[in-house]
Amino acid sequence: MVLADLGRRINGAIQSMSKANVVDDKVVDDMLKEISNALMESDVNIKLVMNLRKNIKSSITLDENTGAGNKKRNIQKAVMDELTRLVDPGVEPWKPKKGKSNVIMFVGLQGSGKTTTCTKLASFYQRKGWKTCLVCTDTFRAGAFDQLKQNATKAKIPYYGSYTETDPVQLAHEGVSKFKKENFEIIIVDTSGRHKQEQELFNEMQQISSAVNPDSTIFVMDGTIGQAADGQARAFKEAANVGSIIVTKMDGHAKGGGAISAVAATQCPIIFIGTGEHMHDLERFAPGPFISKMMGMGDISGLMETVQDLKLDQNKDLMKKLEQGQFSIRDMYEQFTTILKMGPLSKVMGMMPGIPPELLAG
Repeated sequence: MVLADLGRRINGAIQSMSKANVVDDKVVDDMLKEISNALMESDVNIKLVMNLRKNIKSSITLDENTGAGNKKRNIQKAVMDELTRLVDPGVEPWKPKKGKSNVIMFVGLQGSGKTTTCTKLASFYQRKGWKTCLVCTDTFRAGAFDQLKQNATKAKIPYYGSYTETDPVQLAHEGVSKFKKENFEIIIVDTSGRHKQEQELFNEMQQISSAVNPDSTIFVMDGTIGQAADGQARAFKEAANVGSIIVTKMDGHAKGGGAISAVAATQCPIIFIGTGEHMHDLERFAPGPFISKMMGMGDISGLMETVQDLKLDQNKDLMKKLEQGQFSIRDMYEQFTTILKMGPLSKVMGMMPGIPPELLAG
């Protein structure tokens, strides 16, 4: 997974410090140098790295009266706190409201996985009991509507688009108006991918935003974008009033530090991360659990939410059969099918504390 190598290197630096008999300034400086190098090689903005290093150093006290064990624990906590702060802008993410139409507009670069992520998010809310739908306004990329149509049909999500209408602003207005009349709660508007140098397309994005008046605008960012993340994120923030970020392609082995830089550039929270191509490969993002998982310490809250989504307690027939000592091959098959809905085994294991990231990568 993206950032797994970073987690391993930071863990290695902390472990090296933990093995030292005496924790002094030199030991701390060596650890911070290794952590800083790991972050920069993972494409985290150098200014952010320097600030992190300074903050950790200033929050550590090497009092001679403090025991070595306590020093090490305090240093480890300081590192974890500062890493968490890197991906936490301190802004509460927007949340949809039940019983009303919530319009969510997706923006981003070409090839960032925006259209697929639209369907994943619609499917996520559908599993939570929301009435969701999709509107395709991408008239620029050939096959964009076909892709959204295919994804939406597979996920059984209503959609709106056209093969003949070429005005994306008109499509957005018609689609959102239609679904609002039908009392849909989550209306997701997919837009064309665009680059900050393409001023005409940026103007078009602003026109779509004016036409649908979104409750939330989400910037979809490729997790492997690298150093370009900072500039692109700023440009979208200024042009489209981006309120949150979804980072895609976090299942690969690329550097991935650009995602951290984008948070700092926009001061917008990451709300989800994409970890694969399947519908269930979208994980809710929370700064603390994300850093904990990256460092191989698990994500209990994420695991609990995944299990709750399966709604195992609603299977009353199974409960009765188990009470009566009956469990057939068909029942076993149904349980295996249910477990598979949690996603790949590596994803589930990654949420469990104590499982090293290198084991999951293998």
